[in-house]
Amino acid sequence: MHANATTLTADLLQKMNAYWRAANHPWLVHRLTYRRINRNLHVRGYKEEGTITTAFDIRVQNELDRFHLVEDVVDRVPNLGTKGAYLKQLMQDKLIEHKVYIDQHGQDLPEIRNWKWGNSK
Repeated sequence: MHANATTLTADLLQKMNAYWRAANHPWLVHRLTYRRINRNLHVRGYKEEGTITTAFDIRVQNELDRFHLVEDVVDRVPNLGTKGAYLKQLMQDKLIEHKVYIDQHGQDLPEIRNWKWGNSK
């Protein structure tokens, strides 16, 4: 075990969670976890905008939606080349389409609104 490692107990996790929620800054989580032995942690968090919008748009604003997550995967998977660049551009186009649609209609794109779990047949 690393000399600076701390055992994560339920009490410590509760305190960390309360601190992170109070601070409400994803960058703070990065700073607090920077010295981890394994660096496979990527933080996403809520960014307060003070707006009224749809649940999916809140995810878009906080970069937690499917389009941003696909972009993150493209950025982290090596050797995707032009296929990765094409997919990333496709996701950017969907984000622009989402923004235009929600500004005009006040609701999510039909493909988001009408999405259901199950087969895509």
